[in-house]
Amino acid sequence: MVTNMIPPVSAPAFLADAGWDGAAIVPLAGDASFRRYFRVLDGGRRAVLMDAPPPHEDPRPFIAIAEHLLADGFAAPRILARDLKEGLVLIEDFGDLRIKEHLEADPADELSLYARAVDLIADLHRLPPADLPPYDRAVYQREAGLLTEWYCPAIGLSVDDDAYVAAWDAVLPLVEESVSPTVTVLRDYHAENIMLIDRAASHGLGLLDFQDALAGHPAYDLVSLLQDARRDVPVEVEAAMLAHYKAIASPPADFDAAYAVLGAQRNAKIIGIFTRLWKRDGKPRYLSFLPRMWGLLERDLAHPALAPVAAWFDANIPADQRHHALQEYAPA
Repeated sequence: MVTNMIPPVSAPAFLADAGWDGAAIVPLAGDASFRRYFRVLDGGRRAVLMDAPPPHEDPRPFIAIAEHLLADGFAAPRILARDLKEGLVLIEDFGDLRIKEHLEADPADELSLYARAVDLIADLHRLPPADLPPYDRAVYQREAGLLTEWYCPAIGLSVDDDAYVAAWDAVLPLVEESVSPTVTVLRDYHAENIMLIDRAASHGLGLLDFQDALAGHPAYDLVSLLQDARRDVPVEVEAAMLAHYKAIASPPADFDAAYAVLGAQRNAKIIGIFTRLWKRDGKPRYLSFLPRMWGLLERDLAHPALAPVAAWFDANIPADQRHHALQEYAPA
Protein backbone atom coordinates (compact mmCIF):
# COMPACT_ATOMS: atom_id res chain seq x y z
CA MET A 1 0.00 0.00 0.00
CA VAL A 2 1.98 2.99 -1.30
CA THR A 3 0.30 6.27 -0.35
CA ASN A 4 -1.02 8.31 -3.30
CA MET A 5 -1.29 11.95 -2.29
CA ILE A 6 -3.56 13.07 -5.14
CA PRO A 7 -6.77 14.51 -3.60
CA PRO A 8 -9.92 12.42 -4.09
CA VAL A 9 -12.03 13.49 -7.05
CA SER A 10 -14.98 14.24 -4.75
CA ALA A 11 -12.98 16.69 -2.62
CA PRO A 12 -13.67 19.95 -4.58
CA ALA A 13 -17.43 19.45 -4.50
CA PHE A 14 -17.33 18.51 -0.81
CA LEU A 15 -15.34 21.64 0.00
CA ALA A 16 -17.63 23.82 -2.09
CA ASP A 17 -20.65 22.54 -0.16
CA ALA A 18 -18.79 23.30 3.08
CA GLY A 19 -18.14 26.91 2.06
CA TRP A 20 -14.59 26.41 0.78
CA ASP A 21 -15.26 26.66 -2.96
CA GLY A 22 -12.05 27.09 -4.95
CA ALA A 23 -9.77 26.41 -1.99
CA ALA A 24 -6.34 24.96 -2.72
CA ILE A 25 -5.78 21.35 -1.63
CA VAL A 26 -2.17 20.46 -0.88
CA PRO A 27 -0.71 17.18 0.43
CA LEU A 28 -0.11 17.09 4.15
CA ALA A 29 0.51 13.48 5.22
CA GLY A 30 -0.36 9.84 4.82
CA ASP A 31 -0.16 7.44 7.74
CA ALA A 32 0.12 3.75 8.49
CA SER A 33 -3.48 3.17 7.38
CA PHE A 34 -5.52 4.10 4.30
CA ARG A 35 -6.20 7.56 5.73
CA ARG A 36 -4.68 10.59 4.03
CA TYR A 37 -4.57 14.23 5.06
CA PHE A 38 -4.51 17.40 2.96
CA ARG A 39 -4.23 21.04 3.93
CA VAL A 40 -7.01 23.24 2.56
CA LEU A 41 -6.06 26.88 1.92
CA ASP A 42 -8.49 29.67 1.14
CA GLY A 43 -7.05 33.16 1.56
CA GLY A 44 -6.32 33.53 5.26
CA ARG A 45 -8.31 30.42 6.19
CA ARG A 46 -6.93 26.95 6.44
CA ALA A 47 -8.23 23.58 7.51
CA VAL A 48 -7.33 19.92 7.18
CA LEU A 49 -9.14 17.49 4.90
CA MET A 50 -9.17 13.91 6.15
CA ASP A 51 -9.70 11.31 3.44
CA ALA A 52 -10.84 8.10 5.15
CA PRO A 53 -12.06 6.08 2.15
CA PRO A 54 -14.74 3.42 2.64
CA PRO A 55 -14.71 0.49 2.97
CA HIS A 56 -11.15 0.56 4.32
CA GLU A 57 -11.75 3.40 6.79
CA ASP A 58 -14.69 4.74 8.78
CA PRO A 59 -14.39 8.35 10.02
CA ARG A 60 -17.29 8.08 12.47
CA PRO A 61 -15.17 6.92 15.45
CA PHE A 62 -12.81 9.88 14.94
CA ILE A 63 -15.75 12.29 14.85
CA ALA A 64 -17.37 10.76 17.94
CA ILE A 65 -14.19 10.84 20.03
CA ALA A 66 -13.29 14.35 18.84
CA GLU A 67 -16.69 15.62 19.93
CA HIS A 68 -16.41 13.80 23.26
CA LEU A 69 -12.96 15.25 23.95
CA LEU A 70 -14.10 18.75 22.99
CA ALA A 71 -17.08 18.48 25.33
CA ASP A 72 -14.69 17.54 28.14
CA GLY A 73 -12.51 20.58 27.49
CA PHE A 74 -9.67 18.97 25.54
CA ALA A 75 -8.24 20.36 22.31
CA ALA A 76 -9.36 17.92 19.66
CA PRO A 77 -9.89 19.32 16.16
CA ARG A 78 -13.32 20.83 15.62
CA ILE A 79 -15.33 19.07 12.92
CA LEU A 80 -16.12 21.66 10.23
CA ALA A 81 -17.87 19.42 7.69
CA ARG A 82 -18.37 15.75 6.94
CA ASP A 83 -19.46 13.41 4.16
CA LEU A 84 -19.59 9.92 5.61
CA LYS A 85 -20.51 8.29 2.30
CA GLU A 86 -17.29 9.58 0.68
CA GLY A 87 -15.25 9.31 3.88
CA LEU A 88 -14.34 13.01 3.83
CA VAL A 89 -14.04 15.13 6.99
CA LEU A 90 -12.95 18.76 7.17
CA ILE A 91 -11.34 19.49 10.51
CA GLU A 92 -9.65 22.31 12.36
CA ASP A 93 -5.99 22.82 11.46
CA PHE A 94 -3.68 22.74 14.47
CA GLY A 95 -0.65 23.77 12.39
CA ASP A 96 2.63 21.95 11.95
CA LEU A 97 4.37 22.05 15.32
CA ARG A 98 4.28 18.66 16.98
CA ILE A 99 6.13 17.80 20.18
CA LYS A 100 8.53 15.72 18.10
CA GLU A 101 9.72 18.59 15.91
CA HIS A 102 9.81 21.07 18.78
CA LEU A 103 12.12 18.80 20.76
CA GLU A 104 14.36 18.27 17.77
CA ALA A 105 14.90 22.04 17.74
CA ASP A 106 14.79 22.64 21.51
CA PRO A 107 15.75 19.44 23.37
CA ALA A 108 16.05 21.37 26.64
CA ASP A 109 12.22 21.51 26.74
CA GLU A 110 11.89 17.73 26.96
CA LEU A 111 10.96 17.44 30.64
CA SER A 112 8.58 20.38 30.62
CA LEU A 113 6.74 19.24 27.48
CA TYR A 114 6.42 15.65 28.63
CA ALA A 115 5.15 16.90 32.00
CA ARG A 116 2.42 18.83 30.19
CA ALA A 117 1.51 15.71 28.21
CA VAL A 118 1.33 13.69 31.44
CA ASP A 119 -0.79 16.40 33.06
CA LEU A 120 -3.23 16.18 30.15
CA ILE A 121 -3.56 12.43 30.32
CA ALA A 122 -4.04 12.59 34.09
CA ASP A 123 -6.86 15.09 33.51
CA LEU A 124 -8.46 12.66 31.06
CA HIS A 125 -8.18 9.84 33.57
CA ARG A 126 -10.15 11.81 36.16
CA LEU A 127 -13.21 11.83 33.90
CA PRO A 128 -15.65 9.03 33.08
CA PRO A 129 -14.64 7.19 29.90
CA ALA A 130 -16.30 7.79 26.59
CA ASP A 131 -18.88 5.27 25.41
CA LEU A 132 -16.36 2.92 23.83
CA PRO A 133 -15.77 -0.81 23.38
CA PRO A 134 -13.59 -2.33 26.12
CA TYR A 135 -9.89 -2.98 25.76
CA ASP A 136 -10.40 -6.61 26.73
CA ARG A 137 -8.61 -9.95 26.58
CA ALA A 138 -9.66 -10.65 23.01
CA VAL A 139 -8.20 -7.34 21.80
CA TYR A 140 -5.00 -7.72 23.82
CA GLN A 141 -4.43 -11.21 22.45
CA ARG A 142 -5.27 -10.27 18.87
CA GLU A 143 -2.80 -7.39 18.98
CA ALA A 144 0.00 -9.31 20.68
CA GLY A 145 -0.52 -12.06 18.10
CA LEU A 146 0.58 -9.72 15.31
CA LEU A 147 4.17 -10.45 16.30
CA THR A 148 3.87 -14.19 15.71
CA GLU A 149 1.64 -13.64 12.68
CA TRP A 150 3.98 -11.27 10.83
CA TYR A 151 7.43 -10.93 12.38
CA CYS A 152 8.23 -14.58 12.94
CA PRO A 153 7.32 -15.75 9.40
CA ALA A 154 9.25 -12.78 7.98
CA ILE A 155 12.47 -14.11 9.49
CA GLY A 156 11.62 -17.75 8.74
CA LEU A 157 11.10 -18.66 12.38
CA SER A 158 8.62 -21.36 13.48
CA VAL A 159 7.34 -20.71 17.01
CA ASP A 160 4.90 -22.22 19.51
CA ASP A 161 1.79 -20.09 18.93
CA ASP A 162 -0.34 -21.87 21.54
CA ALA A 163 2.29 -21.31 24.23
CA TYR A 164 2.47 -17.65 23.23
CA VAL A 165 -1.26 -17.21 23.81
CA ALA A 166 -1.00 -19.09 27.10
CA ALA A 167 1.85 -16.87 28.29
CA TRP A 168 -0.21 -13.73 27.69
CA ASP A 169 -3.21 -15.37 29.36
CA ALA A 170 -1.01 -15.80 32.43
CA VAL A 171 -0.08 -12.11 32.73
CA LEU A 172 -3.08 -10.16 31.40
CA PRO A 173 -5.24 -10.72 34.51
CA LEU A 174 -2.93 -8.32 36.31
CA VAL A 175 -4.26 -5.57 34.04
CA GLU A 176 -7.85 -6.80 33.83
CA GLU A 177 -8.24 -7.23 37.60
CA SER A 178 -6.50 -4.00 38.57
CA VAL A 179 -8.38 -1.60 40.84
CA SER A 180 -7.36 1.24 38.52
CA PRO A 181 -10.36 3.03 36.98
CA THR A 182 -11.45 2.32 33.44
CA VAL A 183 -10.57 5.38 31.33
CA THR A 184 -10.65 6.60 27.75
CA VAL A 185 -7.54 5.15 26.12
CA LEU A 186 -6.49 7.17 23.07
CA ARG A 187 -4.04 4.38 22.05
CA ASP A 188 -1.66 6.50 19.92
CA TYR A 189 -0.74 9.22 22.38
CA HIS A 190 2.84 10.13 21.49
CA ALA A 191 5.11 12.93 20.28
CA GLU A 192 3.98 12.77 16.64
CA ASN A 193 0.29 13.01 17.55
CA ILE A 194 0.44 15.84 20.08
CA MET A 195 0.44 19.35 18.64
CA LEU A 196 1.66 22.52 20.32
CA ILE A 197 -1.14 25.04 19.93
CA ASP A 198 -1.62 28.61 21.09
CA ARG A 199 -4.39 28.26 23.64
CA ALA A 200 -4.58 27.91 27.38
CA ALA A 201 -7.00 24.99 27.41
CA SER A 202 -5.75 21.42 27.47
CA HIS A 203 -2.25 22.51 28.53
CA GLY A 204 -1.69 24.05 25.10
CA LEU A 205 -1.68 20.60 23.51
CA GLY A 206 -3.80 19.51 20.55
CA LEU A 207 -4.77 15.86 20.15
CA LEU A 208 -4.74 13.85 16.91
CA ASP A 209 -5.15 10.24 15.74
CA PHE A 210 -7.51 8.97 18.43
CA GLN A 211 -10.05 7.18 16.23
CA ASP A 212 -9.08 3.77 17.64
CA ALA A 213 -9.81 4.75 21.25
CA LEU A 214 -11.10 2.11 23.66
CA ALA A 215 -12.05 1.98 27.33
CA GLY A 216 -9.21 0.45 29.30
CA HIS A 217 -6.38 0.76 31.80
CA PRO A 218 -4.82 4.20 32.49
CA ALA A 219 -1.25 2.90 32.06
CA TYR A 220 -1.68 2.30 28.34
CA ASP A 221 -1.44 5.88 27.08
CA LEU A 222 1.52 6.51 29.37
CA VAL A 223 3.26 3.57 27.69
CA SER A 224 2.36 5.04 24.30
CA LEU A 225 3.85 8.40 25.32
CA LEU A 226 6.94 7.26 27.21
CA GLN A 227 7.86 4.16 25.18
CA ASP A 228 7.49 5.95 21.86
CA ALA A 229 7.86 3.78 18.77
CA ARG A 230 9.28 6.63 16.68
CA ARG A 231 11.31 8.67 19.16
CA ASP A 232 13.89 7.76 21.79
CA VAL A 233 12.60 8.87 25.18
CA PRO A 234 15.51 8.69 27.66
CA VAL A 235 14.93 6.21 30.47
CA GLU A 236 15.45 8.98 33.02
CA VAL A 237 12.69 11.02 31.38
CA GLU A 238 10.39 7.99 31.41
CA ALA A 239 11.10 7.43 35.11
CA ALA A 240 10.58 11.10 35.96
CA MET A 241 7.28 11.23 34.09
CA LEU A 242 6.00 8.05 35.73
CA ALA A 243 6.86 9.58 39.10
CA HIS A 244 5.06 12.76 38.06
CA TYR A 245 1.95 10.83 37.05
CA LYS A 246 1.94 8.94 40.34
CA ALA A 247 2.26 12.20 42.27
CA ILE A 248 -0.79 13.75 40.61
CA ALA A 249 -2.96 10.68 39.97
CA SER A 250 -2.17 8.40 42.95
CA PRO A 251 -2.62 5.11 41.05
CA PRO A 252 -2.83 1.81 42.95
CA ALA A 253 0.20 -0.24 43.95
CA ASP A 254 -0.09 -2.58 40.95
CA PHE A 255 0.43 0.29 38.48
CA ASP A 256 4.09 -0.42 37.69
CA ALA A 257 3.37 -4.06 36.90
CA ALA A 258 0.41 -3.09 34.71
CA TYR A 259 2.59 -0.53 32.93
CA ALA A 260 5.16 -3.24 32.16
CA VAL A 261 2.54 -5.72 30.95
CA LEU A 262 0.89 -3.15 28.69
CA GLY A 263 4.28 -1.97 27.51
CA ALA A 264 5.24 -5.49 26.47
CA GLN A 265 1.86 -6.06 24.83
CA ARG A 266 1.98 -2.78 22.90
CA ASN A 267 5.59 -3.21 21.80
CA ALA A 268 4.98 -6.78 20.62
CA LYS A 269 1.97 -5.50 18.66
CA ILE A 270 3.97 -2.71 17.04
CA ILE A 271 6.77 -5.05 15.98
CA GLY A 272 4.11 -7.08 14.20
CA ILE A 273 2.44 -4.02 12.68
CA PHE A 274 5.68 -2.52 11.41
CA THR A 275 6.63 -5.84 9.84
CA ARG A 276 3.19 -6.04 8.21
CA LEU A 277 3.58 -2.50 6.86
CA TRP A 278 6.69 -3.70 5.06
CA LYS A 279 5.51 -7.14 3.91
CA ARG A 280 1.90 -6.39 3.00
CA ASP A 281 1.76 -2.65 2.41
CA GLY A 282 5.11 -1.88 0.77
CA LYS A 283 6.34 0.52 3.48
CA PRO A 284 9.85 -0.68 4.40
CA ARG A 285 10.75 2.52 6.27
CA TYR A 286 9.00 1.15 9.35
CA LEU A 287 11.68 -1.55 9.65
CA SER A 288 14.13 1.09 10.84
CA PHE A 289 12.09 1.39 14.06
CA LEU A 290 12.38 -2.30 14.98
CA PRO A 291 15.64 -2.09 16.96
CA ARG A 292 14.04 0.52 19.22
CA MET A 293 10.92 -1.62 19.61
CA TRP A 294 12.88 -4.71 20.55
CA GLY A 295 14.86 -2.72 23.10
CA LEU A 296 11.67 -1.43 24.68
CA LEU A 297 10.07 -4.87 24.65
CA GLU A 298 13.07 -6.46 26.35
CA ARG A 299 13.05 -3.79 29.05
CA ASP A 300 9.41 -4.56 29.79
CA LEU A 301 10.01 -8.31 29.75
CA ALA A 302 12.56 -7.87 32.53
CA HIS A 303 9.76 -7.00 34.98
CA PRO A 304 8.87 -9.98 37.21
CA ALA A 305 5.21 -9.68 36.21
CA LEU A 306 6.19 -10.67 32.64
CA ALA A 307 8.04 -13.87 33.60
CA PRO A 308 5.81 -16.24 31.56
CA VAL A 309 6.02 -14.09 28.44
CA ALA A 310 9.76 -13.53 28.88
CA ALA A 311 10.27 -17.28 29.12
CA TRP A 312 8.37 -17.78 25.86
CA PHE A 313 10.57 -15.26 24.06
CA ASP A 314 13.73 -16.88 25.42
CA ALA A 315 12.54 -20.26 24.16
CA ASN A 316 11.20 -19.16 20.78
CA ILE A 317 12.98 -16.04 19.48
CA PRO A 318 16.73 -16.08 20.09
CA ALA A 319 18.44 -12.76 20.77
CA ASP A 320 20.13 -12.76 17.35
CA GLN A 321 16.69 -12.99 15.70
CA ARG A 322 15.41 -9.80 17.28
CA HIS A 323 17.01 -6.36 16.96
CA HIS A 324 18.64 -6.61 13.58
CA ALA A 325 16.91 -9.56 11.95
CA LEU A 326 15.22 -7.37 9.30
CA GLN A 327 17.81 -4.64 8.93
CA GLU A 328 18.95 -5.91 5.54
CA TYR A 329 15.55 -4.91 4.17
CA ALA A 330 15.38 -1.48 5.81
CA PRO A 331 15.97 1.58 3.62
CA ALA A 332 19.24 3.39 4.09
